[in-house]
Amino acid sequence: MSQSPTSESYALTSVDVALPPMERFEEYLQAKGKRITQPRRILVEHVFSKHEHFDADALIEELAQRDAGPKRVSRPTVYRTLNELVEAGLLRKMDIGGRAVYEHDYGYPDHDHLYCTQCGDLSEFHSEELIRLRDAVAREHGFRVSGHKFIVNGTCLECQRKSRRQKRKVDLI
Repeated sequence: MSQSPTSESYALTSVDVALPPMERFEEYLQAKGKRITQPRRILVEHVFSKHEHFDADALIEELAQRDAGPKRVSRPTVYRTLNELVEAGLLRKMDIGGRAVYEHDYGYPDHDHLYCTQCGDLSEFHSEELIRLRDAVAREHGFRVSGHKFIVNGTCLECQRKSRRQKRKVDLI
């Protein structure tokens, strides 16, 4: 899934945070009377080692390829920890194409998405105009905004190009 913005004017900016994700998660768990286990630690380190959208199955597969033996993270631990990371405000969960997709939330700027329904590409963008419109509509209705999710479904440029390509005899085989 793509991370690049559509143009410089819609690029995402950085956000400063007080604590690294692991420490923030440890604080959350401590407040809930839970502890950071080795499998949770492995999972958090892996998820926050890169920024990309992912689903639980892809994460489980990545972890299985990376870690074998006693360090292995079980499927139930992955699902439980993903839910805890969402509750802790570290990850955001979105329903895209009928599946749960996760992305970084903590230390990541507000942004929206373009989703290609043909290839599954998910691109991020930030739009001040969209935020101004959201806030104006909220003010008009006396509504206090706590956030929003905006996902534009459609067809990416690459898929549009593929669909315009002339069919050849070899395509019919």
